Amino acid sequence: MLKRLVLVVALFLLLGRSLWAQTFPASFSRTQIATVSVPTGMAFTPDGRLLITSQTGSIRVYQGGALLPTPALSLPASQLCSDFERGLLSIAVDPGFASNGFVYVYYTFNRNASGSPCPYNSSPTNTSTPVNRVSRFTLPAGNVISPASELVLVDNILSLNGNHNGGDLHFGADGFLYISVGDSGTGGALARPSRLDVLSGKLLRVNSADGSPVPANPYFAASGARRCGDPAGLPAGAGSCQEIFAIGFRNPFRFNFRPATNNFYVNDVGQNLWEEIDDVVAGADYGWNLREGHCANGSTSSCSPVAGLTEPLFDYQHGQVVVPGGASNCNSITGGAFVPTGIWPAAYDGAWLFGDYVCGSIFRLSSGGPPRTAAAFGSGLGGVTTMIFGPFGTTQALYYTSYSGSSVNRVSYATTGNAPSAVASASPSGGPLPLSVSFSAAGSSDPDAGDTLTYFWTFGDGTPETSTTNLTIPHTYSTLGPFTASLRVRDQALIFSTPASLTIFAGNNPPVPTIVTPAAGAEFTVGQSVTLGGSATDAEDGALPASSLSWTVLLHHDTHFHPFLGPVSGNPAPGFTAPAPEDLLAATNSYLEVQLTATDSQGLTTTATRNFAPQKVNVSFVTSPSGLNVSVNGSPLTGPQTIVSWTGWTLNLVAPAQYVGPTFYSFGSWSDGGAASHAIVTPGTPASYTAAFIPTLPISSLHTITPCRVVDTRNADGPFGGPALNAATARTFILPGTCGIPSSAKSVVLNVSAVAPSNPGNLTIYPTGLAAPATSFLNFPPGLTRSNNGTVLLGNAGGVTVYPLMSTGIVHLLIDVQGYFE
Repeated sequence: MLKRLVLVVALFLLLGRSLWAQTFPASFSRTQIATVSVPTGMAFTPDGRLLITSQTGSIRVYQGGALLPTPALSLPASQLCSDFERGLLSIAVDPGFASNGFVYVYYTFNRNASGSPCPYNSSPTNTSTPVNRVSRFTLPAGNVISPASELVLVDNILSLNGNHNGGDLHFGADGFLYISVGDSGTGGALARPSRLDVLSGKLLRVNSADGSPVPANPYFAASGARRCGDPAGLPAGAGSCQEIFAIGFRNPFRFNFRPATNNFYVNDVGQNLWEEIDDVVAGADYGWNLREGHCANGSTSSCSPVAGLTEPLFDYQHGQVVVPGGASNCNSITGGAFVPTGIWPAAYDGAWLFGDYVCGSIFRLSSGGPPRTAAAFGSGLGGVTTMIFGPFGTTQALYYTSYSGSSVNRVSYATTGNAPSAVASASPSGGPLPLSVSFSAAGSSDPDAGDTLTYFWTFGDGTPETSTTNLTIPHTYSTLGPFTASLRVRDQALIFSTPASLTIFAGNNPPVPTIVTPAAGAEFTVGQSVTLGGSATDAEDGALPASSLSWTVLLHHDTHFHPFLGPVSGNPAPGFTAPAPEDLLAATNSYLEVQLTATDSQGLTTTATRNFAPQKVNVSFVTSPSGLNVSVNGSPLTGPQTIVSWTGWTLNLVAPAQYVGPTFYSFGSWSDGGAASHAIVTPGTPASYTAAFIPTLPISSLHTITPCRVVDTRNADGPFGGPALNAATARTFILPGTCGIPSSAKSVVLNVSAVAPSNPGNLTIYPTGLAAPATSFLNFPPGLTRSNNGTVLLGNAGGVTVYPLMSTGIVHLLIDVQGYFE
């Protein structure tokens, strides 16, 4: 299925139009209104101008029924990173646009002093790593934006690995600007409550005047909170980001508000198993990377709700049909929009429409439930990226962009007879004279059930228009072209479609591109600097110049792919830094595809492709004794176990202290001499790493003591006294030396109470220095307020860390110790 999709996309690029058969319900009709290269976002101005962003940095204007030929703004190439999933990603229009002309964009800024290339670096502190930023520009009536009008509002949004940037912008009815941010390709490590000091994996809310955080945001008043997106620079400290509105997202690529409200849904792109839609409320945690969809991360069966985490409104599994009889292989949720009330039949009033990039479909989410269900709305649409509703005559219509189709489209509803839609293709599109071409109207359709269609062809070489009821028709060109052929489709009510056109290059042989670098069979290593080089010849033009060559690189992942680089021109072309895989599973099924497109002097194109695979290496992890657990890049492994890695990929190893049955195992050593937690770089040959553990006395060696209170936050003068614990703020307590607990203690038996919480929530208690568990130690109202006889391992310096997971507010903590293990 993937290969077929790639071929369809490549053929689309060759012919310059969509070849998919678009279908919508009866009485709905689709019209392609513009062609824009790699479109990403859209927004309407109050005076009816449609603004369209391109990933490569331009803002185009559709006005008066036509796309204006000159972009309103083109960001300088030295300022923009548009590789992989970076670039100019969205646009929003100020509610007061009529008086101020303000528009807002989200784009990836190149901080590399040399201007190129745009690096990948997993360290948030690397000052050359690109960042996403939100800027305001002024759009005048003349549709020319001055670059000097830029005001950066939010900066320092990490773009570490090039993907998962999120990047949508919308205004709520409250007048504030909302921003979606992905986890920066880090696997979710930056989306968790433990990393409230970064903007990644979050929904943000700011003032549009200056980008300052909104005082009502959940973490605005938290201890040590700071403005993390300050364009003047990231303030010192590690406090929570005041801009955060909600947390726990992987790649909230698109969201939208219900008209005239602050209620909004987010389409969060999943990892390996689930795509989800979230109903977003302030302060909520949507679970990534503990959860994917309504299940535990990586599972389709461990799906019980978890206290403190918000379940998705709707989700669907990869590889499964979203609706019975609908498109299959739907693996990447994208654009979404609410249908305004009254413009379509009542069943659509207020419904949420959502698109899937991989299966090229739009679905309608039910308003009932739970559980929510979905219904098919449109299919065969190519790579849907963005959807909005906007003006159309005296009503409104749905507008959507197709990334793979480079098209901007309008879907409208009519209560009477509807015009059919025309889709034209030809094979071949060029060659020596005489040139015999087979034209096809396959994919043309009529929204009125039962209508029959007649196809009217004009071949552009002076021969009369020809009509037929067959889907295909032959035609032979005997004179030199190029020629513009067009198709009109007429239904039985004598209503004609808008013409669909294509170019035939009669007497012109297609160019022949050749990829030289990367060489056939070559493999890349993570971080390698890759050069793109090739050549092209043409029977008529001879050797084609570098300006006639265009490069595109795709990153294939399992059954779908992501844009990685381009299109970029030149020979050699601007290269790229070879990426790392998304995670351990992606290391087994990901690779790059290099495409070289050559265009001759008449505009005829041919594309050559070459797969560029990573250098894969088996890395084994052994434990002594066997059967214990280690963690590699956040994924748990049981030794001995072998994974597939890529040469040059950094693997973060953790050998945690753990119980197996009654025996406690503490860390002893790694075979490479590293600490319990350390990083390695995958070598070029198979390697093995052994984590040795030290068994200690079994759990039966409990030392009981008279119950003794070690923590009481109500009492400022007592041991570990006040203040109370703040929501979503961890606090550490060092227990040895109190209540007779010796420094040799490995774990303690505790009674824990939550007192006077201002909001419901739960407490997570875990060894200091280790990752927080996914389950809570104690739930408080509604639920339990006390947990007895709980055993907790002691972490760094004999500490335990307590994390209160609640929306806002405070809770007091009581801890009594009853015994310890050595």
